[in-house]
Amino acid sequence: MTTQKHGIFCGIVPPHVLDRLAQSEDPRHHEPARRTLEHDGSLRTRRRITALRTTTASPAGALSDKPQRTIFDARHVETLPGTKVHAEADAPSKDATVNRAHAGLGATFDLYLKVYGRHSIDGAGLPLNATVHYGENYDNAFWDGEQMVFGDGDGDLFLDFTLPVDVIGHELTHGVTQHTANLEYYGQSGALNESISDVFGSLIKQYALGQTTDQADWLIGAGLLGPDVTGQALRSMKAPGTAYDDDKLGKDPQPATMDQFVRTNRDNGGVHINSGIPNHAFYLLATALGGQAWERAGRIWYATLTGGELAADADFAAFARLTAATARTLYGEGDAVQAVLKAWSQVGVPTA
Repeated sequence: MTTQKHGIFCGIVPPHVLDRLAQSEDPRHHEPARRTLEHDGSLRTRRRITALRTTTASPAGALSDKPQRTIFDARHVETLPGTKVHAEADAPSKDATVNRAHAGLGATFDLYLKVYGRHSIDGAGLPLNATVHYGENYDNAFWDGEQMVFGDGDGDLFLDFTLPVDVIGHELTHGVTQHTANLEYYGQSGALNESISDVFGSLIKQYALGQTTDQADWLIGAGLLGPDVTGQALRSMKAPGTAYDDDKLGKDPQPATMDQFVRTNRDNGGVHINSGIPNHAFYLLATALGGQAWERAGRIWYATLTGGELAADADFAAFARLTAATARTLYGEGDAVQAVLKAWSQVGVPTA
């Protein structure tokens, strides 16, 4: 079986943050940022050139309810996958980074299987592979279309990228999107692509911690920023634009509503910036419905993503209309539909 996939590169740290750091006069900040940008740029080019790829189908037969995880160690070079250091049945490693990667892959597998009945990223039991200790002071983590890759960070502004489980869930969800709606990584469809990864990254963290909507922090990447950075995380779904305000990283530029929509040619049309708008819509929906966000709110988003009606070039309004239709299909005319309509209205996205 073959699937066509857009040749995108999806890193958790937005390019605008790395661009700012690359201009710093402090070599502790500009050297890792420049190396990371150079690497990420070359990978984007390679992925664009090889945009049409093939995926080997999982073996025929009954699908396992257990993940198949393998962790590799790049040993601070940029060669994938690196040396195999941990298999599914192995005892915990002496390397905490390996253990966190293993656990994060498992937490992601668990949410998708136990809540949505999805067997791994592709729905067909895809083995989950990850490489840790990638590059030297590499300030990013990414899904490359086939596996997860984690940098160790520079130890100053960014810490180990396996620390926040929502970062792992975010990047693996790019794989789910790749195998379902395959949203184009540009403009509003690209911002939806990023937002869906934030939504399910947050749900994976909430599910792992057993949190309700009022207990969750609704932050993406909490614990990733160094102790001297003025900020809580990379993004806030509760209050887009407030995750950080730092003299080195700059100020979080995410808008919460369409009134502040950012028009730019950078970052594939601002995919990491304008994702704040659908992020905030999901937060408003989830908190309005209450309880556990992976239930009704998450089911509406998941069914919309995987239902086969979401176009690859969908804009915010198209996605909003489909979420309302999905809510009606799942829950009938009631509070769920009204909460969906109100959430999109609050962020300025039409559903009519």
